[in-house]
Amino acid sequence: MENFLVQLFIFLAAASIAVPIAKKLGLGSVLGYLIAGIIIGPFGLSLIADIEEVMHFTEFGVVMMLFLVGLELKPSLLWQMRTPILGMGGMQVVLSSIIISGIALIFLPWQQAVAVGLTLSLSSTAIVLQTLREKGLMNTSSGRSIFSVLLFQDLAVIPILAVLPFLATITMHEDGHSEAALFNISALPEYMQIIITLLAILSIFFLGKYASRPIFRTIAATRVREIFVAAALALVVGISILMTAVGLSPALGTFLAGVVLAGSEYRHELESDIEPFKGLLLGIFFISIGASLNFILIREEIILIAGLTAALILFKWLVLVGTSIIFGMEKKDRSFFAVALAQGGEFAFVLFQFSRINGVLPNQTIEPLIAAVAISMFLTPFLFLAYEKFSSSAQGDEEDRRDSDTIDHTGHKVILAGFGRLGTDLGRFLISAGVKPVIIDHDADNVDVLRKFGFEVYYGDITRLDLLEAAGAAEAELLIITIGDIDKSRKLIELAGKHYPNLKIAANAYDRSSGHELMDLGITHIKRETFGSALALGQDSLKLLGFDPYEAYKLMRIFRKKDEEMMPELNKMRHKDEDSYISMYQKHNEYLEKLMALDMNLDLEEIDKAWTAQNPEK
Repeated sequence: MENFLVQLFIFLAAASIAVPIAKKLGLGSVLGYLIAGIIIGPFGLSLIADIEEVMHFTEFGVVMMLFLVGLELKPSLLWQMRTPILGMGGMQVVLSSIIISGIALIFLPWQQAVAVGLTLSLSSTAIVLQTLREKGLMNTSSGRSIFSVLLFQDLAVIPILAVLPFLATITMHEDGHSEAALFNISALPEYMQIIITLLAILSIFFLGKYASRPIFRTIAATRVREIFVAAALALVVGISILMTAVGLSPALGTFLAGVVLAGSEYRHELESDIEPFKGLLLGIFFISIGASLNFILIREEIILIAGLTAALILFKWLVLVGTSIIFGMEKKDRSFFAVALAQGGEFAFVLFQFSRINGVLPNQTIEPLIAAVAISMFLTPFLFLAYEKFSSSAQGDEEDRRDSDTIDHTGHKVILAGFGRLGTDLGRFLISAGVKPVIIDHDADNVDVLRKFGFEVYYGDITRLDLLEAAGAAEAELLIITIGDIDKSRKLIELAGKHYPNLKIAANAYDRSSGHELMDLGITHIKRETFGSALALGQDSLKLLGFDPYEAYKLMRIFRKKDEEMMPELNKMRHKDEDSYISMYQKHNEYLEKLMALDMNLDLEEIDKAWTAQNPEK
C-alpha cells in the first residue's frame, strides 16, 4: 500500500509540474505527460518501477474516453458531416492502412503488417484539436475538415479493436498459445462466437436503452452525488468486464453504451462525473508511455527509428494531400490539413499494447514503432511552427505578386485598417454618420466578398509605408485600427508614429493583455473587442433579473467608467511585479463592488425613473 501511494504521488507530481510547463511552451498537455514520463522513467530519474502494471490499470482511461466519445455523438451532427467524415476520413484511414501495411508486408507476416497499418493510420486527436483551439482554427474550412478526419479515426478505433483479436486468434493458433484474459471465444465453434458476440452487444443496447434510465432515475432521487458517480463508474466497469469475458474489446462495449445513452436525460451528468477520472487515468497512461520509451533502443537503432518516423510522416502526408485534392479542398488549406494529421496518434500506444497482449505483434516489432510514433508526436508542434513560418513567407510572396489597389483618398479624413467582423460594423456606423473612411483590408478573399455587398474596400497590407502613404496618412486626421493580430497592430502604430506623428490613432484590443501592449505604445483611445458586448449583455441580464431598466443602465455606466479608469493605473503597475499588479487589481474590484452596492442602496428620485414609466393615457 505504501509503495502504491509513493508511485501515485510521483505520477501526480510529475503531471502537475510538466503539463503546465509544456502548455506554457505551446507543446500541449499530451506532450507534457510524455515528457514527465521520460523524466521519471527508467531512462530518466528511475522513480517508477513496474511500468507494465501501471499501464494495464491506466488503459482504463482510454476505455472511459471512448465512452465519452460515444456520449457526445449526436446523430444529427453525424448526418450533417457525413460526407467529410465518411469520405475524407474513410479515404485517409483506408489508404494509409493499405500503403503502410503494404510496406510492412515486406518485413512482417500479413497479420502483423495489417495490425501495423491500421494502428499507424491514426493521428493524434489530443494534440491536433488542442492546437486548432489555441489558434482559433476550429471553425475554419480546414479546421472542420481536420475535425471530420479525426472523428472518423476515433470511430475507427472501435472496429480496429474488434479486428485485432481476430488477428490475434490467427496468430495464437499458429503459435499454439493463448493469452485471453477471462474467456477465449476462439476456442468455440464459429457460430457460437457470433452468437455470443451478438448477445453481448444486444445486452449493452438493452441495458443502455431500457434498464439504465430507471436505475439512474432511482439513484438521482436519493440526491446523493457520490452514489451517482459510483453508479456511472460501475456501468463503465461492468460493461468492460462483460466485453473482456467474451473476448471483445472493453472500449468497443463502452463506446456502444455511450452512443445508446447519448439521448438520455442523464448524459450530461454522466459526462461530468466520468470526465475527471478519464482525464486523470489518461494522463497517467501517457506518463507511462513516456516512461516506457526505450532510449537504449533508440540510441542503438537510431537510423531505423529515424527512418520509421520520417516514413510515417511522409507517407501519411502524401495520402492526406491526395485526399484533400480529391475532395476539392482549397489549395491554401491542403498543406495545413496534411501537416496537422501526418503524425502518429495516442491510440497507437493503446493498440500496440493491445496487440502485444493478444500476441499479434512481438515486443521487438512494437518498441521501435512506439518510439517512432512518440517522436512524430513530439515533432508535431515544431511542424506547425515550420508550416506557419513557411506559409507566412509564401503568403507574403503571393501578396507581393498581387499589386495593391490604387486608392483614391481625396477628402478622406479617416483611415480604417481592417474590415473584419469588428471593422465591418464600425465602417457601416461611420458611413451612416456621414464619415466615409478609406477602408483597407489584407485578406483578398474578404475584400472580394465585401465588394459584392457594395463596400468600397481596398486590398493591401497597411503595415507597408507606401500603402499607408497612398491611403492619405499625411492628410488624414484619424487612423482606426481593427486588426486582430497584435503584432501587425504594433507594427502599424510604430510606422504611423514615426512617419505621421500628427495622425491620431484609435485601436481595438483583442483582450486586456493586448490592451496593455497598446498602452505601452502610447495609444490612449483603446476599446477591448468584447468589452462593450459583455456590458450590454450584463445590462440585459440585470433587467431580466428584475432590476429597474434605468438602474441597470446606471450600473453598466459606472462599471465601464471605473474599469476604463483602472486600465492606465494597472498598466503602470504591470511593469513592476506581478504581486503588486494582482493586489491593485483586487483592490479596484473591491472598490467597484462597494461603489455599485452604494448606488443600488440610494433612493432614486422619481424623475430618474420617469423615463421608464408607461403613459397612463395609452
